[in-house]
Amino acid sequence: MAKKYGLEFISDEDLFAHVKKTVDKYRFSINLKEFNKNLIDPIKLTFDSKVYRKSIEEVIEAEALRQIDKSNTNHIGYFHQNIFEYFEGWEVPSKGFDVINTEKKVFVEMKNKHNTMNSASSQKTYIKMQSKILRDDESTCYLVEVIAKDSQDFPWKISLDGESVSNKNIRRMSIDKFYQLVTNNKDAFKLICQKLPLVIDDVISELDMKGIEDTVFNDLKSLSSNMVKSLYLLAFEKYEGFENFNIENN
Repeated sequence: MAKKYGLEFISDEDLFAHVKKTVDKYRFSINLKEFNKNLIDPIKLTFDSKVYRKSIEEVIEAEALRQIDKSNTNHIGYFHQNIFEYFEGWEVPSKGFDVINTEKKVFVEMKNKHNTMNSASSQKTYIKMQSKILRDDESTCYLVEVIAKDSQDFPWKISLDGESVSNKNIRRMSIDKFYQLVTNNKDAFKLICQKLPLVIDDVISELDMKGIEDTVFNDLKSLSSNMVKSLYLLAFEKYEGFENFNIENN
């Protein structure tokens, strides 16, 4: 019987299981406590509402969805990293490097986008890799970027203490090249991308999926019948004078 997804380097069962684990991590709810976890700025939301001519309800909903989306973006990082535990010889450790192969002496740090690391973060990652190859000069360390500027595999050059440094065993690689390294198939990443919509559909058809449960509006109404006032009371209730705060609108 032919494989449904037809990928030679990963079984149907493993691919389905990994996509299911990723979908299971997706966030489907948000309440006021979660909404305000990082302290909502009511002044920015007021500007957004007025400048873009949207109701405050629309702006709050957009912010709630943005927060949910941010959580889900982290789960996509799980998808990219943890799929490699299904490939023989490759591990996803609980700490240290993101992906390793001890037999091949390959050690990987994985990033979603090429521009997600600032200078300090890049230096810290490079020094970590440098330390690894100093302990074992047969090791190779890779910074693997899911969304890189190009399909690439080259020595990672970086500035440390104002000096440009590089090492042939510390490399910067795009995810397609890493899949090729792991599977020995230059099209492996493309094939995963092609099959992914089908696998997600299969997973969703099996799960009892629910819509997003957003209780932020009701929670805000418990503070005040005026939604804008509720936002300000949420942030500034303990500030001087806000016990008598009243919002003014045209």
